[in-house]
Amino acid sequence: MPSAPSLSPVAEQLLAYLHDRRAPFIDFLQTLVRTESPSFEPARTRAVLDLLAEAFGALAFDVTHLPGRRTGGQLYARPRRRARGTGAQLLLGHADTVWPAGTLDEMPCTLKDGRLYGPGVFDMKAGLAMMVFALRALRDLDRQPALTPLVFVNTDEEIDSIESHRRIERLARVVDRVLVLEPALGPSGKIKTARKGTGEFEIIIHGRAAHAGLAPEEGRSAILELSYVIQQLFALNDPASGVTVNVGTVAGGLRTNVVAPECRLTVDVRVPSRADAERIERRIRGLKPTTPDVTLEIRGGFHRPPLERTPRNRALWQQYQALARELGCTLEEATAGGGSDGNFTSRFTATLDGLGAVGDGAHARHEHIDVDRTLTRCALLARLLVEPPAGAR
Repeated sequence: MPSAPSLSPVAEQLLAYLHDRRAPFIDFLQTLVRTESPSFEPARTRAVLDLLAEAFGALAFDVTHLPGRRTGGQLYARPRRRARGTGAQLLLGHADTVWPAGTLDEMPCTLKDGRLYGPGVFDMKAGLAMMVFALRALRDLDRQPALTPLVFVNTDEEIDSIESHRRIERLARVVDRVLVLEPALGPSGKIKTARKGTGEFEIIIHGRAAHAGLAPEEGRSAILELSYVIQQLFALNDPASGVTVNVGTVAGGLRTNVVAPECRLTVDVRVPSRADAERIERRIRGLKPTTPDVTLEIRGGFHRPPLERTPRNRALWQQYQALARELGCTLEEATAGGGSDGNFTSRFTATLDGLGAVGDGAHARHEHIDVDRTLTRCALLARLLVEPPAGAR
């Protein structure tokens, strides 16, 4: 726990409250982690939402479960009593993980040397626990949020928020700011003030089959054309500007003695700006075949826009930085190569991402959080919740 003479009374109060509740925080988080929740298992992800519904209900929130068709749906919570004339702020997170059921058998949730390990603990069940405990701190310390806190937790973020992103965008249009409880970036705990936009394209190449020995000249090799297309795609990479284009999978052909009539490839694209997204998509859709009588079928597109450093996002980041100094913390910012639901909200309102746990190992076997540093970030979250917005929307 930070200790410095410059800490303000509210900072000291929040830090003391949350660090004093280290044990119940760990207990609650372990319960979340041990409730395994892979994205495509609705019953399991719904079980995490049920745990959160109970916790937010105890905080006098009205909780609604929004059902999904292919997923466990979403949780939406708002205070039963809301002051009139105030704006709103959205706490945003996800309950699904990339880990299949049964991972706990070989990767148990354990506490060792101040670190809590387990599947999904860093990305991002610790962020969900932080939401609960930050709001609990404000209630118990009788400190009112400057804006009505709303909570939205989905169960499909790890699969591109396939069912929830439209609801997230609708909420973003009516709130003054969005606080994304995704984990901080790397062991140093950097805040994600920018994220790349992400897209996925599939290119299907249609050629013509022929016997490779008897009449190869009658064929049109889709695999030959594939080699040309791959080179054109990789030429779109621009490391200096942060544009990455990666051909991740290829498949096609029938057998060795047949000129390949068809093949396909998938492409991962990441861009730092909307202008880059428009330019790269235009280039991909404008690809032309090199081989005569071969056609290209291009599917897919961008599914998450970039989270850019807009003026309102910068104002929120600077406000958060100042509050961190009040709690004795020095924070740095960074750009994340992966997307989050903050990518959707940033187009409509001030958004700050990576406000969750400090730790390491997202999607990796060593996934863990630093408990004490995470509790300090929880105090910082609570401090931000009581601060009025910085600047206009």
